[in-house]
Amino acid sequence: MSTENCFLGVCFTPLDVSGPTLFRFSEFLAGLALMVLAWTIADVRYRFRVRVAPIPLQRLTFFIVAAIGGLTLLTDLWRAEQWLVPQGILLTPATWQAILAGLFLFTFLAWAWFAFIKPPKYGKRNAERFAQTLYRFILKGAATELAVIADELTYSARSLVRHASDRDPIRHFHEDNSVSEPAPPKVEAYANDLLLLIANKRFCRVIVESSPITALAIFQEIGASKKYGIQVEIFAKNIVSEAINSKDSFLYNEAEAYESGLIGHHKPLSQAIFANHSMVSIIRTPLDPDVIGSMKWDADQFEAYCRVVLITLQDYVENHFREHSSVLYGTKRYIEHALFDLYKLNGVAGITWEGDIISRLRVIVEFIWKATEVLDKKGVPEGLTLRVRENSTPARESFYDLLASMVFEVIFASSNVKSPRWECWVIQHNSVWGELFNLGHLNNSAGRVVMFKVRRLLYNEVVNMKKFPNFKGAKILGFCLNVMGLNLRRGNYDKESRALHKAILSWTKKNYAWLYEYTPRVAEDCLVDSLSYDHNNLKIVKTFPAEGLRLEPQYDCLDIDPSLADERATR
Repeated sequence: MSTENCFLGVCFTPLDVSGPTLFRFSEFLAGLALMVLAWTIADVRYRFRVRVAPIPLQRLTFFIVAAIGGLTLLTDLWRAEQWLVPQGILLTPATWQAILAGLFLFTFLAWAWFAFIKPPKYGKRNAERFAQTLYRFILKGAATELAVIADELTYSARSLVRHASDRDPIRHFHEDNSVSEPAPPKVEAYANDLLLLIANKRFCRVIVESSPITALAIFQEIGASKKYGIQVEIFAKNIVSEAINSKDSFLYNEAEAYESGLIGHHKPLSQAIFANHSMVSIIRTPLDPDVIGSMKWDADQFEAYCRVVLITLQDYVENHFREHSSVLYGTKRYIEHALFDLYKLNGVAGITWEGDIISRLRVIVEFIWKATEVLDKKGVPEGLTLRVRENSTPARESFYDLLASMVFEVIFASSNVKSPRWECWVIQHNSVWGELFNLGHLNNSAGRVVMFKVRRLLYNEVVNMKKFPNFKGAKILGFCLNVMGLNLRRGNYDKESRALHKAILSWTKKNYAWLYEYTPRVAEDCLVDSLSYDHNNLKIVKTFPAEGLRLEPQYDCLDIDPSLADERATR
């Protein structure tokens, strides 16, 4: 029989040792053991989610579980000792145990909610924890963990872009810079830091290899929000650089539809990063990833780079063609780097078509075709200046001039291969001149404009040798004489280059003897392996050796006008 003790109207009775129990200390320990086991073997994904939750979940869990354990132990002790408890129905022993069990269950469900049901996203309430946690994982650098973290970052891409500071120079051009800006809010400052943090090269490599959808989410959100001025320059640079270096990346898997199927047709990542000219021109680094590293690219890597340049060019031509695109002009040095070592084939016999240097040359020539096709779809704009003076500013030049300059550099690079005779012909004529001038690849309105400008560049380079004889002009002259020949042809095969051919032959006829007298080394550099100069008879001779069905050598000759010195000697 229980004994009641009353004090100030409140009665106390001993806790019944035989009363019902819902949640005892032994049950708490069993549940805690299962929770600890689940937490310790949890994947890095769920540990990351718990650490970046909008509430300090780990710390709260520790104190709540510790409090529940202490109260559960104290409750069991109270029951065993039959200590006094208030008498009434407001808080019965069963209700008290149910509250403790409910708190314990709530703690477990809170972990499950953030770890499995609703993964946390970057925001005001977890900005600092998110930044610190991501910093630790990237600093640790475990590739398997970074792959998971990169995938988790996809959920926060929108929040990061939305909270980051927009430093768009176009948007803020007219703002008063003399007024100091207040310190950004905490969530904005951490968003800026996180965009710099994820630009880590190792992390970008993991994104490219294991979680390209992360880059897709970030660049899609930048394009949708038009916040082109956020600090993603280094991130974009490293993503593109790593994508070019890894031949299993999206740049190669999004090639063409006939190679990559539906993904190759849609090109989701390539479109997200490169299809917005305004975004690319402000960020800049997507098309300027690594100018030094490009010296080591092979043909496949240059082909991937040219593909993304064409994607940006497409949007530029459709929406921004009247503007000067400095970012597209900057791609010229990358594309020309593909041919920086073409001179190494000079004097090499038995060049294979599958060689990397030849393959790079083919990639650049094909890029020029495709670029003119993009321009032709837009149509040649009215009032386009066909002949741009040498002292004109770059702003007066159009993309047609850029392509013409690129063709000129391709021709100059190929002009360095002067021997053996057949290899010289394959590179200069078959790989360059024939592909650009004679096979109809540029037989459209845009192509004809580009070729007009190319012919002018070639002729100007040759004519300038009258003022200043130089080896560059000599190589260009040698290229023209080799691919077009020493005599005009009949028919329409070379009608696109016939005017240039006549002008080159005329200049050579009038000035070669003078050039030979003035600078013999430059004059000799004008002649490729099959060309020779007969000084006594004033002729340039092209020799076709006896080979194949040709039983005897054949010769083409170009008569050269005598120089003033020759005329005086004759007199």
